[in-house]
Amino acid sequence: MSDPFATTEEGRRIAEANAGAAPWRRFGTYVSDRQWGTVREDYSASGDAWSYLSHDAARSRAYRWGEDAIGGWCDVGQHLCLGLALWNGADPILKERMFGLTNNEGNHGEDVKELYYYLDATPTHSYARMLYKYPQAPFPYGWLVDENARRNRQDREFELIDTGVFDHDRYFDVTIDYAKAAPDDMLWRITIANRGDVPARLHVLPQIWFRNTWSWKAGAARPVLTAEGGAAIRAEHETLGSFTLHLEAPQDLLFCDNDTNAHRLFGTPPGAGFFKDGIGECVVNGRRDAVNPARTGTKAAALHVVDVPAGGSVVLRARFCAGARRDDAFGDFDQIFTARIAEADAFYAALQAAIPDPDMRAVQRQALAGMIWSKQFYAYDVTEWLKGDPAQPPPPASRRHGRNSDWSHLGTSTVIAMPDKWEYPWFAAWDWAFHLVTLALVDTRFAKDQLMLVCQPWLMHPNGQLPAYEWNFSDVNPPVHAGAALRIYACEKARTGIGDRGFLEAVFIKLLLNFTWWVNRKDHGGRNVFQGGFLGLDNIGVFDRSRPLPVGGTLTQSDGTSWMAMFCLHMLKIALELAREDDAYQDIASKFFEHFLLIGGAMTNLGGQGLGLWDDQDGFYYDWLIRDDGEKVPLRLRSMVGLVPLFAVEVFDDDLLAQAPAFARRMEWVLAHRPELAALVSRPQTPGADGRRLIAVARAFRMTSVLSRMLDETEFLSDHGIRAISRVYRDNPYVFERDGYRAEVRYTPAESDTGLFGGNSNWRGPVWMPVNYLMIESLDKFGLFYGDELTIECPTGSGTMLTLAQVADELRRRLSRLFLRDAAGRRAVSGDHAKLQTDPHFRDHLVFHEYFDGDTGRGVGASHQTGWTGLIANVIDELHRPGR
Repeated sequence: MSDPFATTEEGRRIAEANAGAAPWRRFGTYVSDRQWGTVREDYSASGDAWSYLSHDAARSRAYRWGEDAIGGWCDVGQHLCLGLALWNGADPILKERMFGLTNNEGNHGEDVKELYYYLDATPTHSYARMLYKYPQAPFPYGWLVDENARRNRQDREFELIDTGVFDHDRYFDVTIDYAKAAPDDMLWRITIANRGDVPARLHVLPQIWFRNTWSWKAGAARPVLTAEGGAAIRAEHETLGSFTLHLEAPQDLLFCDNDTNAHRLFGTPPGAGFFKDGIGECVVNGRRDAVNPARTGTKAAALHVVDVPAGGSVVLRARFCAGARRDDAFGDFDQIFTARIAEADAFYAALQAAIPDPDMRAVQRQALAGMIWSKQFYAYDVTEWLKGDPAQPPPPASRRHGRNSDWSHLGTSTVIAMPDKWEYPWFAAWDWAFHLVTLALVDTRFAKDQLMLVCQPWLMHPNGQLPAYEWNFSDVNPPVHAGAALRIYACEKARTGIGDRGFLEAVFIKLLLNFTWWVNRKDHGGRNVFQGGFLGLDNIGVFDRSRPLPVGGTLTQSDGTSWMAMFCLHMLKIALELAREDDAYQDIASKFFEHFLLIGGAMTNLGGQGLGLWDDQDGFYYDWLIRDDGEKVPLRLRSMVGLVPLFAVEVFDDDLLAQAPAFARRMEWVLAHRPELAALVSRPQTPGADGRRLIAVARAFRMTSVLSRMLDETEFLSDHGIRAISRVYRDNPYVFERDGYRAEVRYTPAESDTGLFGGNSNWRGPVWMPVNYLMIESLDKFGLFYGDELTIECPTGSGTMLTLAQVADELRRRLSRLFLRDAAGRRAVSGDHAKLQTDPHFRDHLVFHEYFDGDTGRGVGASHQTGWTGLIANVIDELHRPGR
């Protein structure tokens, strides 16, 4: 089987990069949308990262660990950055970075208050395009803050589109395109379209700057930018080398330094120098003394003042390349752009050859563009962060025992696939795994390298725990990484005919450490029942699972134990795949099979006391509260927690078992001699369709019972996927009362109405892409085993009977409806905003939200979290695979 990408130019670039023949990935869209307000930049005593380095301070303070920009571009070590700055002549500040509300400012937590779209990208960043929408009226900074402060949790968030600044089309569409002529030769095109009916002036400033690496240690080398004539800037860096930024016809070149303006921020006496905010002070406030007349520094901008006619556009061109200034920098500029766009089209045509619907192709391509644009340079050395830098005042002593102080080994400086470069400009462990499943569709090597990265000793804790996320590395996310490894392996094998056994073996060995951590740390009492706590599902249950229980006792989590059963089966599947060539893995496979049986048995008979997570009365899985006095309290709340047990399923072909005879013999012995365990889970000794074997926590009766709830449109099933909690709690909330403590859980389809977990995360009703994707995958596996012999009513009560594979496809179609135009031309994700739905300059530009309204499909939460919502690209791919 040949790789369909191999014959495309982008496919050849990927192959060259993978072979080390040409560093096509050296530069890319690796600059964050937000560096301010992150934990890395927080050197406060209180740990209030949002307040320590605010949006207002960001323009004047040099960052320690990274940079941010609009449409940013940098090398993989982020030594040198490009980014766009804008000024409409009315704003109080230069627009250099995305604005948004901090966690305490928003009525539903943090939120970016801008309109921008990642429209296209190729894996090597040979071509990339984004769109930023900039009002011609003053940007409503104060109004956005004040109105969101006025609103309560029952109100919607107040967004930029709600202010009316786009109502009469008095705005600029600023399209930012990059194209590579060679790995170190990059073209930058900025197109400013005036959507209004009168001419408008805009100050456009392509910027170039060095990340500040010199202020933290004495004697650190300082790079330099220098003007070369009136239309070029030379960059000299001891590691990166020499580069030149060529401009066509700027009115001016402005220089300052990427250094902190202590006078503005801290009230210290004015010091000599030209600080980070100097260019903004010059352009907005006319302070020519804020920029260096010698035209040198570590930050520079090329000022273009353009008058854009009504309904017209202006194009600015720049070229950034290694070496000295070229006289012919723009001679082949347009031809290269034309070629790269055509090559991007060819690359995606190869991926989408089986997808006939142009709207579906466009949705998938934008999802993948968002994934690629969300790669970000990420630097964080926890030891240095804790102790502070030699050339800076020492941080407060409290930080040595505060956040992440037990992760002093963690240190990294590389490009990482982020969930969202504004709201979550740091990795999150279980998000990360899903990102890589999507990125594997277009760049398998990058996906494999990233999965190995999270397991490396400079990220994984010495005890085997994977870091959860920057806010608290010690938190616990679901163990989905072995499943990601299998999906990446299968994706590459399906496309090329060859599976990377070396990758699978390497990641398996790493994840053995993580599995051991789970067993040793999260199975209190050795009962094979796992607590986990937060587990990524935020406020789904009765209690805030990231905090101690308010009533005393232990929460026995259906999802915690089910995640571990799933982890077991993924490790078993990998071990059997590796056993095809190495018999030693047969014994390891047996270990995971037997551990799975113990977990499956424990779910039915907790601690040998006959207490199970399965509830015969309701035909559903529930959490249990085990009180300190021994009282056992079922928490009969129907939520995603009760669906997660269905994720613990694997199907094995007979040929796989035939190649592992020692494992097969041990499996048969265990099933024969431990019938009490074998009876509690599916029976792998019973062949199903085409001789396949099934291993699952839920046998047929329990699986179909849970599905009948899940596929009920009055409970979990929405027009756009599976809700996180049953809709029955809309009018009849679940109530828990004990010892004077009362908690109520109500179905809330969109924004959270509770302060749990910051108030901006909501698992009490909306549709979440990752768990929907896992459910679809599980249905496919059950369907492979049961074939056409088992059908289930879908939707429940409809009289329509479908096979499990057909149910999986029905869920895929419903998820796709989030983004696809309906018969009226509307997209559910865009909600009730008429302009977003009908305006030709808005309606086909998509954002991939964190989650979606369980009733309407409206996008909610982080607006650019293509991260795991990028899985819609996989959903679309799977709907069109051959044989369906």
